[in-house]
Amino acid sequence: MEKQTVLSALAALAQETRLDVFRVLVQAGPQGLAAGAIGAALDIPSATLSFHLKELKSSGLVRCERRGRWRIYSPDFSAVGQLMDFLTANCCQGVDSCDLGSKGDC
Repeated sequence: MEKQTVLSALAALAQETRLDVFRVLVQAGPQGLAAGAIGAALDIPSATLSFHLKELKSSGLVRCERRGRWRIYSPDFSAVGQLMDFLTANCCQGVDSCDLGSKGDC
């Protein structure tokens, strides 16, 4: 993953509403949610939600698929995995064991 792509993804998540939207989509899983369901879950007006979904989509963290008359948004778990790989690529160098899931220091 290129540094610019990482920066775009992190910038997209560094906004409260977009982070909330992304977390709702992660909870929904690969089947995703219609935009209306996302807006209802978070009490976000459609125009505001549309702006934030566009930002998440352009960052590469979210996909959009048209199903009939609905647009279904879902997290791109492959992109999320690549982002995590990039962020942790040099973790714990020189340390015998490292548990990224622990609350302690690496």
